[in-house]
Amino acid sequence: MTDVRELTVGVLGGTGAQGRGLAVRWAHAGLRVVIGSRSADRAQTAASEIAEISGGDVTGADNAACAAASDLVLAAVPWDAHEPTLTTVRAEVAGKIVVDCVNPLGFDKQGPYALPVSEGSAAQQAEALLPDSRVTAAFHHVSAVSLADLSVELVDLDVLVLGDDREATDTVRALADVIPGVRGVYGGRLRNAHQVEALTANIIAINRRYKAHAGLRITDV
Repeated sequence: MTDVRELTVGVLGGTGAQGRGLAVRWAHAGLRVVIGSRSADRAQTAASEIAEISGGDVTGADNAACAAASDLVLAAVPWDAHEPTLTTVRAEVAGKIVVDCVNPLGFDKQGPYALPVSEGSAAQQAEALLPDSRVTAAFHHVSAVSLADLSVELVDLDVLVLGDDREATDTVRALADVIPGVRGVYGGRLRNAHQVEALTANIIAINRRYKAHAGLRITDV
C-alpha cells in the first residue's frame, strides 16, 4: 500500500463540513493539509480552527494556491461550484491525483435525490475538466459530523475508491486508511461513480430517519 504520510493534501472546499471533517482527521494523523477556498481569508480562518482541533499542520489559501502547494487534491465543493472550481485549478492539478467526493444531489419535501449529470457523474465531469490529472472518486458516504468529532475514536465504515489508475486508487485507499476505523476499498472504474454518488441520497435518508451517522461496510473482503 502506498505511503501517504509524506504527502501534502489540499482540500478544495475545506471550509465546508465534509472537507473540514476530512481535513481534521488527516491533520490529526500527521499529514500536512492545505485548506482551499475562493476566499484566502476564509481558508486561513478555517485552517487555524482545524489546526487547533487536530493539533496538526494546517494552512489556508485560495483554491489555486492550495492546489499548487499540494501533492494530492480533494474536491469537496458544493455541486453547483464543482465545474467552476475545477476549471480554475486545471493547471495547478496537472499530473496530480484528484479525489472527487462531490455528490450531485437535490432536496425537496420528499427528501434527497440524485441529480442527472451530462457526463455521467461528478467524477466523470472532473475527468473531462482535468484531462491532465489522475482523477479518482471517494469519500462520498463519510459522516462529516463523525469526522470532525475526535472523541469518535473509530469511524466505523468503508470508503469506496473508484478510478482507472491503479496506483492512484491505491494511494487514495491508503489515505482513507489513516482515519481510525476507516478502510479504503477499491470500488471499480470511474464510469461506475454515478451509483456511488447517488447512493448518498439513500444514506442521508437513513440518517434522517434513524437519527444516525450511518456508513457502509463491505463484507467478505
